[in-house]
Amino acid sequence: MPTNHFDLSGKIAVITGGSRGLGREIVLAFADAGADVVITSRKIDSCEELAKEVEEKTGRTAMPFACHVGYWDQCDALIDAVYDRFGRVDVLVNNAGLSPLYPSIAEISEELYDKVFDINVKGPFRLATQVGSRMADGDGGSIINISSTGSLQPSRRAATYGMAKAGLNQMSVNLAYEYGPKVRVNTIAPGPFATDISKAWPDTPEFNARWDRMALKRVGQPDEIVGAALYFASDASSYTTGALLRVCGGSDPII
Repeated sequence: MPTNHFDLSGKIAVITGGSRGLGREIVLAFADAGADVVITSRKIDSCEELAKEVEEKTGRTAMPFACHVGYWDQCDALIDAVYDRFGRVDVLVNNAGLSPLYPSIAEISEELYDKVFDINVKGPFRLATQVGSRMADGDGGSIINISSTGSLQPSRRAATYGMAKAGLNQMSVNLAYEYGPKVRVNTIAPGPFATDISKAWPDTPEFNARWDRMALKRVGQPDEIVGAALYFASDASSYTTGALLRVCGGSDPII
């Protein structure tokens, strides 16, 4: 049956930024598909809360772990903890991201610049290389990097974010060649989704007019990321690596 291609039974999946937004939906979907999940974010309380929900609803094992992916020592601690408990990682989803507002490009501070690149590129690089090398030495696996359509279409409101995510896109292709053929590395580039970040969007006619320029005329709902994530995590994408999939409602308007 086609649904068997999306089965994750017996898999160990690590999802960063997994306690809310798109990450939360990916955690729930992977557990529903049979995977044991590691839920990590900076706030352990939210990770523990979701882990309890996952275990009650699906019966799968859910491991909460606090990790700030902008720091390599915390990334390494996460990896060590997962391998100590499960002995392997089959799927890594680099979902944690940050896109802070700023007054103007010239007013971006060094602290903000570094923070954006640390979380969106540096951390995912560390996790992907350390997990990917172990996958390549073992039974293989899948790495999924969550980018953004902002990496493909520049935006005045998210210059550093777009720059960082563009680096993530290139990293995915580099690692696909580095760790193939056992490890597949792919990228999902979401467009606008109704997550926590949407609360910062300005409610103005000029901003809201962007939806009319989109093919689907609306923002995405968080659970609409699930199909793409399951595809890349599972055997359904066994011949797909180094790919970038836009999940954006049909448009990437300049904001």
